[in-house]
Amino acid sequence: MTSQTAFDLIFRNALLRSSAAPVDIGVKDGRIAAIAPKLACEAAEVDVDGHLALPGFVDTHIHLDKACLLGRCGHDHGSVSEAIRAVAAMKKDFTIEDVYARGARVLERAIVNGTTRMRTHVEIDPRIGLRGFEAVKALKHDYAWAIDLELCVFPQEGLTNDPGAEELLIQALREGGGAIGGCPYMDTDPNAHLARIFDLAQEFDVDVDLHLDFDLDPSWWHLDEVCRQTEQRKYGGRVAIGHATKLSALPPDRMKAATAQLARSGVAVTVLPATDLYLMGREATHNAPRGLTLAHKLAGDGVLCSVATNNVLNPFTPFGDASLLRMANFYANVAHASVSDFETCLDLVTELPARLMNLADYGIKVGNPADLIVLDTKNSRFAIAELPDVLMGFKGGRQTFARPRPTLFKS
Repeated sequence: MTSQTAFDLIFRNALLRSSAAPVDIGVKDGRIAAIAPKLACEAAEVDVDGHLALPGFVDTHIHLDKACLLGRCGHDHGSVSEAIRAVAAMKKDFTIEDVYARGARVLERAIVNGTTRMRTHVEIDPRIGLRGFEAVKALKHDYAWAIDLELCVFPQEGLTNDPGAEELLIQALREGGGAIGGCPYMDTDPNAHLARIFDLAQEFDVDVDLHLDFDLDPSWWHLDEVCRQTEQRKYGGRVAIGHATKLSALPPDRMKAATAQLARSGVAVTVLPATDLYLMGREATHNAPRGLTLAHKLAGDGVLCSVATNNVLNPFTPFGDASLLRMANFYANVAHASVSDFETCLDLVTELPARLMNLADYGIKVGNPADLIVLDTKNSRFAIAELPDVLMGFKGGRQTFARPRPTLFKS
């Protein structure tokens, strides 16, 4: 064994993606103090028994404020605009208590499914005011024991065409908004919309995370302007675009050019499989397009990417359980990922989204917070394929949940 060191907790026999054999992880004051085989200490122990330990899943794009709306309106929406109208009609009546309760329901599912970091997009406009923001800000405080929550404030229904929205956005940024988003395709002046979002991002020194486009017509897009603004303002590494479904409709030559443009400008891409697949291509009578941008291929060509949840149980996506492992498996199926791509698919819900959110303290490394989850598998290469249960989770060395393995009663 290694020399005696004082720890508060030791995880015994944890398999890390970076280790060929299980190791011990020593925790002191909520942080990882040592990683080595057979640490010597009389601290409390958790025997991981050779199972895979990860630093937790990272969800870069979810909407807690408009989750769990099934039953409040019809759910036969066939387009993005219809889903936006359905939620817009409801959100004027949202209360802080209502948003909090629905958001907590999703947060708790995310926690027990292994998510430890999350960026939630929060709608800010004159219809909802700051009620959704106040509710999600309270969720951030109340669930800090299990998950780090960042609020990305954004105008879902436009900015230059929605008087009062900008003032509310500024107030939200002053009161704790950690990132700013935009939705240029909903604005009558998309370029002015983007310019103002970037202005505010620089003024408040926050990252930009945009809902870029949401259709399959590649004859027009706002990607060029996003990349131009990013490069002009030297904001590379601090900008992400969500959905970006137009990329899925590009022929190979244009896709190659767009990939190089994204990599050069430092603009990341978040793919949202559940919503993109649910809403794209619905008008097709046969051979329907998937509308899914291939994140693992973009990542292989130097574009920072993530796969995320987006919506849960609402008109945009009338299903969901906030499980990023299931989402990564779902993505891998639809994206025709091969076995050699499985590790990248796991990266898309762990390491890569952590980089997208500029989380400098993410990962099972000495000095980082002792945030980790344990999966019921002893081979990281098959975590995506097996969809193993998430057995337990820890935040700052404190256990946040446990899922006992099922018992079979053999006859």
